[in-house]
This record gives sequence, C-alpha cells and structure tokens, in this order.
Amino acid sequence: MSQNLPPTPPREASQPTLGELVARISENVSGLIKGEIDLAKAKGKRMAIKMGTGIGLLAAAGVLALYALGLLLDAAAHAIAVALPLWAGYLIVAVVILIIVAFLALVGVKKLQAGAQDVPAPQDGLKEDLETAKTAVQAGLRKGEAQ
Repeated sequence: MSQNLPPTPPREASQPTLGELVARISENVSGLIKGEIDLAKAKGKRMAIKMGTGIGLLAAAGVLALYALGLLLDAAAHAIAVALPLWAGYLIVAVVILIIVAFLALVGVKKLQAGAQDVPAPQDGLKEDLETAKTAVQAGLRKGEAQ
C-alpha cells in the first residue's frame, strides 16, 4: 500500500532556503544586540558626563557653604563683642559649636551601634541550610532502607 503523494513543486530561485532564513535571523539578532550595546554605551557615557558635572558643582557649593559658615560664625562673635570683649564672643561661639558637635557625635554613635546590631550573619543561614539538607538526606536514606 503505497500512498500517492503529490509531487513537490520545484523551488523558485527567489525563495530563500531554511538555512538562509536562519542565517538572516541570526544576523539580524546579532545586529540588534550590537546596536543595543552601542546605545547603552552612549547613554552611559552621557550620564557619566552629566553626573560628573553635577558632582563638581555640588563640591563647589559645599566649599562655598563652608566659607559662608565661617563668615557667619565670625559675624556672630563680633555681634556678641558689642556687649562683651571680643575674646568672650569667640569663646561663646566656640562653646556653642562644641555643644552642637557633641550632640551630633552622640546621635551618630547611637545610629552606628544600632546599625551594628542589625548586621546580617550569612554563616548562620548557611549552617541552618546545611543542617536541613543533612536531615533531609538522612530521612531519605532511612526511608530507602525501610523499603
């Protein structure tokens, strides 16, 4: 019993073979990936330039803010010197600054200590996982021996 299959029509010269189609798809995908990589590089470069400029401007603003703070503290000392001697004005300003520094340092130390208590201990989790795996293997072995 042989089946009569219709004859396959001859392939036209303009139709690509399956291998050619796969090769074209591969080339297209490769081109797309290269294009995406180039685009990501260009975006990364542009972002780095913008961020570098922003960091530089923030650093300049920080330096100028420190100069302004110094001038304000000097002005405060001179304002106090209207009622007291100049040395007393500077002494009062220095004591106020030291009180602020002590407060900030104490709060910072407490925050660091609170953060140190929350340090993850991955070795504990690994030990627990190892014990669980050992228990499961032993239970499986016992179950296999029982059968």
